[in-house]
Amino acid sequence: MKTTYDAVIIGAGIIGCSIAFELSKKGWNTLNVDTLPAAGSGSTANTCAVIRVHYSTIDGTALAYESYRHWSDWSKYLGIEDPRGMAEFIQRGVLVFKSEANNHLKKVTATLDALEIEYEHWDFRKIKEKFPLIDDTSYFPPRRPDDPDFGKKNSTPVTGAIYYPQGGYISDPVLSVHNIQVAAEFHGAVFRFNSRVTDILKENNRAHGVQLADGSAILAPVVINAAGPHSFVINKLAGVTDGMNIKTRALRHEVVHVPAPEDIDYESIGCPSSDSDIGGYWRPEVGNHILSGSEDPECDPRQWIDDPDDFNRNLTDQARAQALRLALRIPGIRIPNQLQGIVDLYDVSDDWIPIYDKSDLPGFYMAVGTSGNQYKNAPVVGKMMAQLILSCENGHNHDTDPLTFHLDYINRDINMKFYSRLREINEESSFSVLG
Repeated sequence: MKTTYDAVIIGAGIIGCSIAFELSKKGWNTLNVDTLPAAGSGSTANTCAVIRVHYSTIDGTALAYESYRHWSDWSKYLGIEDPRGMAEFIQRGVLVFKSEANNHLKKVTATLDALEIEYEHWDFRKIKEKFPLIDDTSYFPPRRPDDPDFGKKNSTPVTGAIYYPQGGYISDPVLSVHNIQVAAEFHGAVFRFNSRVTDILKENNRAHGVQLADGSAILAPVVINAAGPHSFVINKLAGVTDGMNIKTRALRHEVVHVPAPEDIDYESIGCPSSDSDIGGYWRPEVGNHILSGSEDPECDPRQWIDDPDDFNRNLTDQARAQALRLALRIPGIRIPNQLQGIVDLYDVSDDWIPIYDKSDLPGFYMAVGTSGNQYKNAPVVGKMMAQLILSCENGHNHDTDPLTFHLDYINRDINMKFYSRLREINEESSFSVLG
């Protein structure tokens, strides 16, 4: 394998592979380096892979809406057919419940209106027609099972939800990453696995490549941090942390799998759903299961991880709390004594909005703080990062004159200052997995 490239991308998850695809299409010789044995083996493998367009901010919503268009025509976007098969976008729509916690979605629907995104208001009669298993009792605020008021019913039921048809989930997130890897390799991208980055090389006060654990060096004038939950480690190696107003940390998260009610084929009829009244989200899973995660309500403790290579991968009481809260909304689910699920890390920024930016070290770029809510945006993130890198390498000062990125499908510009490492904390964020 050669040792000199135009760009080294640290990470081969959904974000890193998307960047490789977009840069390689522009003629760059790229190398993705990943500690794990295959693309998408890290936190991407354990994503719920929900494709939705609602976010707490208009820029986040616009980016997701643009990305939806790529997922909905996946093969056309990539321009290849993967011999392993192509990941399927299961378009079931997305149901978001109105609650006190989200101000009955007034802000969300205003954003959807501004972007002319199709949606419907569903009252609970409509919800029960589509999903007879759903209960309309309100339990807000979300609580843990050891709270004496857990399961306490409010006098006013949940009023309804919004449903937007342009959403769903990806059948196999690991396969989706392999699809992008194959597309990037078609354009000349190279991938190196089982290789840990131990240092960021510098020369003449700019990035010069990476040092690997086996002692070898990969040289490149551009290094891109797309390392997911390890992003803060890589930034420390590069010495760029002090120049960031917004930083990232690794957050441990659990997702629980429970069997759907016996008399309901939820795998066939269910859709991704989000419910701030109980502080959870869920979607159908293979085997007529339902997988459910936490929306990070105040009652759920947040476990920040100092060493992303050393954390508890076993389910805890948190998984049972999520299952029991889901049972409040779907009373017929079956909760086994031995729960099943997954545990992994999120790469989280201070305001849960990602950083897509340059750094204080010339040639070192970041696509970080992405876990939990950016899988769905990966196709457009790859394009946006490619434009940023090419512009900055051609002398543009993104810090003083932030780039504008054009969303082709929806014909809208977004200011990339929104994703800057230098921004102030965005108070419009949900400060949760919702983004």
